[in-house]
Amino acid sequence: MLKDQEQFEREERAKRLVMARKNAGFAGPKAIVDRFGWNANVYKAHESGRNGFGIADAKKYARAFKVNLNWLQFGTGNALDPDELPASVADVPKISWVSAGQLSEQAPITDFSEFPTVAALDLPDGEWIALEVEGNSMNKISPPGSIIFVNLRDKRLAPNALYVVADETGAATYKRYRPNDDPPFQPASYEDVPPPEFQGAVTIVGRVRRSIIEM
Repeated sequence: MLKDQEQFEREERAKRLVMARKNAGFAGPKAIVDRFGWNANVYKAHESGRNGFGIADAKKYARAFKVNLNWLQFGTGNALDPDELPASVADVPKISWVSAGQLSEQAPITDFSEFPTVAALDLPDGEWIALEVEGNSMNKISPPGSIIFVNLRDKRLAPNALYVVADETGAATYKRYRPNDDPPFQPASYEDVPPPEFQGAVTIVGRVRRSIIEM
């Protein structure tokens, strides 16, 4: 009986998710995946009711579709009841690592209009870029394929904080700041990854404030 009730609740939650997506003006799951960069298979499984979703995903969906969290997750209240904090969605330019290195030059890139974008919910104030992580040098925090969000306005160094930096060749890298190490920008990996070999002076591109990966 409990299993039947759980299945019923999962299916009803999925119906509300479909309703929320349609009312937000998205024709289908593909439009959602393209807009927010979510994992297509995971989202489709949630919409179909094949897999259930918990409160973390419910918060993400409620904010993206601008519906009430309690309505979406539990079916209580109305979809358009105001939540305590309205969602803020930003389209963040997703650039390449080569372009990230160019941000440290004397005449940095200032026009991001031609770059694709990835949607991010509730980023703090700042000037943001997104990068897709390559390699395993930061896999304790950001496995390969993760998207990191970098605040170009935040260049203040703080121990153990995360940064994108570039050397004089324009090569950019993502590392953790360890002021007592040499060099002070170090990997955070489960593997034996050597620290970067910088050429010349190192410039702070920006501080990494969010890392996401879809499972």
